[in-house]
Amino acid sequence: MVKEGVLEGPDAPEAILALHVWPNTGGTLAYRSGSFMAAADELRIKVVGRQTHGSSPWLGVDPIYVAAHIMVALLGIPSRHLDITKGPEVITIGSVHGGVRGNIIPDEVEMVGTIRIFDGETCELLHTKLRSTVQALAEANGATATVTIKPYAPVVRNDPKLLGKMMPTLRWAAGDDKGMEASLITGAEDFAFYQQSIPGLYLLLGVNDPGVAYGEVPSNHSPFFDANEAALITGVRALVGFALDYAEAATDK
Repeated sequence: MVKEGVLEGPDAPEAILALHVWPNTGGTLAYRSGSFMAAADELRIKVVGRQTHGSSPWLGVDPIYVAAHIMVALLGIPSRHLDITKGPEVITIGSVHGGVRGNIIPDEVEMVGTIRIFDGETCELLHTKLRSTVQALAEANGATATVTIKPYAPVVRNDPKLLGKMMPTLRWAAGDDKGMEASLITGAEDFAFYQQSIPGLYLLLGVNDPGVAYGEVPSNHSPFFDANEAALITGVRALVGFALDYAEAATDK
């Protein structure tokens, strides 16, 4: 949509607001000034060995063995090779595919995962270290490996001036006791592309049942995640209030 010019021209929007349901106290609105959610990269690693029978691993090159060492080593990059004071970093392998039988060592293994990070300079270091780690472990075991990193979304950064301007609206929408400043979140959102063009706010709407606090229910993307629809009215109030109050403030200028 950004590439197609929806944020350009005389009728382009001046500001933008988004809400995302979150497993927090029902009816709360969580916000954060500046960096809020991480940048995300898609990660794909292909390890190629040489197929052989499982009873004679020395006759081939086991890519599953190599992939296992790579996965363990990748988890150590954020905690042992990067400056964690610049912000949290996460490398996760969420999918591993290789082999068709329990007694056959396959030719190749493919791992698919995600990278989450906040600092641009640290991101470059992470990518470099990740690639060198994968290549070194593959070479040490007689295999070859290819690493593909595809950017998905930049850091979600809430505009501080816009947030300050709209805080009265958020307090009205949620109530003085249900607006809360959030910590950094390593989730990611392509909403960040809008924020690169115009001032924007990204908020998290709590949708837990009454009396249920954060951490007491399954998180987003869990098959057991559930939303208390009664809490959605707070989101409607926030969206409508943002549109009306921002327009009124712009008119007052």
